[in-house]
Amino acid sequence: MNRPPNRLAQESSPYLRQHQDNPVDWYPWGEEAFAAARERDVPLLLSVGYSTCHWCHVMAHESFENEQIAEFMNAHFVNIKIDREERPDVDGIYMSAVQALTGSGGWPMTVFALPSGEPFYAGTYFPPQDRQGLPSFARLLSSMATTWQEQREKILGNAEAVTAHLREQTPPQTESPLPEDFLAQGVENLGRVYDARYGGFGRAPKFPAPTTLSFLLTQPEGRDMALATLTMMGRGGIYDQLGGGWHRYSVDQYWLVPHFEKMLYDNAQLTRTLLSAYQVSQNPDFLRLARETLNYLEREMLGPEGGFYSAQDADQNGIEGQFFVWTPQELKLLGEDAEWVQAYFGVTPEGNFQDPHRPEFGRRSVLSMPKDLGVLAAELGRDETELSGKLAHAKLLLFGERQKRTPPGTDDKILTSWNGLALGAFAEAARITTEPHFLEIANHNAEFVWNHLRDSDGGLLHTYKSGVAKVRGLLEDQALYGLGLVSLYQAGGDLKHLHWARELWQCCAAHFWDEDAGLFYSTGGPAEKLLTRQAQAFDSAVMSDNAAAALLGMWMSRYFAGETEGERLARRTVQTFGDQMLSAAGGFGGLWQVAAFLDSPHTEVALLGTPEQRRPLEVELARHFLPFSVLAPAAIGGGLEVLEHRSGAGVAYVCVNRACDLPTSQVDVLAQQLGKISG
Repeated sequence: MNRPPNRLAQESSPYLRQHQDNPVDWYPWGEEAFAAARERDVPLLLSVGYSTCHWCHVMAHESFENEQIAEFMNAHFVNIKIDREERPDVDGIYMSAVQALTGSGGWPMTVFALPSGEPFYAGTYFPPQDRQGLPSFARLLSSMATTWQEQREKILGNAEAVTAHLREQTPPQTESPLPEDFLAQGVENLGRVYDARYGGFGRAPKFPAPTTLSFLLTQPEGRDMALATLTMMGRGGIYDQLGGGWHRYSVDQYWLVPHFEKMLYDNAQLTRTLLSAYQVSQNPDFLRLARETLNYLEREMLGPEGGFYSAQDADQNGIEGQFFVWTPQELKLLGEDAEWVQAYFGVTPEGNFQDPHRPEFGRRSVLSMPKDLGVLAAELGRDETELSGKLAHAKLLLFGERQKRTPPGTDDKILTSWNGLALGAFAEAARITTEPHFLEIANHNAEFVWNHLRDSDGGLLHTYKSGVAKVRGLLEDQALYGLGLVSLYQAGGDLKHLHWARELWQCCAAHFWDEDAGLFYSTGGPAEKLLTRQAQAFDSAVMSDNAAAALLGMWMSRYFAGETEGERLARRTVQTFGDQMLSAAGGFGGLWQVAAFLDSPHTEVALLGTPEQRRPLEVELARHFLPFSVLAPAAIGGGLEVLEHRSGAGVAYVCVNRACDLPTSQVDVLAQQLGKISG
């Protein structure tokens, strides 16, 4: 049946455009939909998801492509399709409603609401037929339509109660000081849920938790947990052993079988964590994993304008992970090396993966590293160096063969907040490896955001696609991109990036901070007014915007003389959420980093001279783990307090709490000075 595309054909979001040919008369989020619901006196049906969501695709195929279901939806509801990544503010509010009504959440999200937006019933995925205690989507629609017509007062009462609950979710204000052993308690609480055998926290499914791992790396008592977890992750199938980069999470406790989507935020955050792990341990495997992840991001996720795309699908041809899994038969292209490479990657005839929705696809194996190459070489009686060279060649052959398959779909919208994470990853890699190529990518990204995503009020817009930037007033964009700019300044020494970060911090403090509540709200300033304002401190997949804003405030207080407000607000934020941090330590890695920053001495390292003159000193600086140190590379003195009244060419100044060692141009002397302050 040929029909014109629905309204979503005019949208820039790839997720919304995936639904432009549905028989459902979809609206995008906006006043037009609300006005239509008021005029027709029907409820809203909100369907929220994202382009790489497997179950979103399943429900779309089962229900939204069904002519009979679509006809009923169009007759009895105004239907709104929402990209949760494009509108995290809207998603956050209605996800809270789902959690309040059902005790859990997830995507796809299905919400029934009054024409004014107040939710009265919500859930996630609904199947095409009744099963496993869930009503079919068709039966649910019929029930909601009947209740709207015959029991309107009940619906209005539900909507009032749910909305009141949403508006009461702000954490209580507290003035009690944090305990002296606050950080130690946090590490201890994480240790209680740590998996000492396989790494990570809890059992299946296991998520990477980069913010928590990064915090643990700042604490000597927690480093072993972080390093062991990263090692096990790097050996598992959650890491793409051929192409680099990280899948979303592991469905098992062994990090073996992943959910195959790849997200920009996971890869950017884990790169930072791996670079820190390398500095702490000097283990070259962590640096290798970071480089391979950056290579993946550059190869597959970097757009021509300099912005990074959002995600890649888990499914190919309707089969999850089809692009990434292998059979022994497929490895025969390696010839005489096929058998031992098969053993190295854990590929077996029975396989370790089967798509439960497409059993005809057969059993295949996710590539992992069940054995160290040296152990395998000893078992085979082969030379490890010889096998290492053959393995590199085999990986290239398999990667080339894999490229012939149908590739994962890419969501090519650009999100400012996630680009801030990528900016920080490439900038930090440039600083630690001293490789200019990484710095070029970071600078190009900053230029792109400066030219395309700045708002008229000095803040940043949230999303960009096909030349269109939109969605105003999200804290996550200002805070996370500001943190990326701090890293870019530390890597390149261009003060304009630090001053831009300062402007974004001022936006955070002016438009998002609530002094009475002692926290940052996720929306503010000129943003669209929604049912309620949310304050997020729990790290979901991305560091929470409260943690990011607090960290940015800390950096501004350390870099700019007299600006104590950032540190004050950071302390208030940790204090506000302190009890929650202790009760659920694994969900607040970002705020634990803020707490560690607050507890750290004020250390500064200024490096003066041209990039060529600074290079030997920067190479030495890159060896040291200094997560909370003011790093100030500059051609000449001035522009910052740490640079005032200082001069020299290829000279380093190291200070702790404003007490400074003698300036030095000698690498060995700098190594001694940094050794006293490095973590």
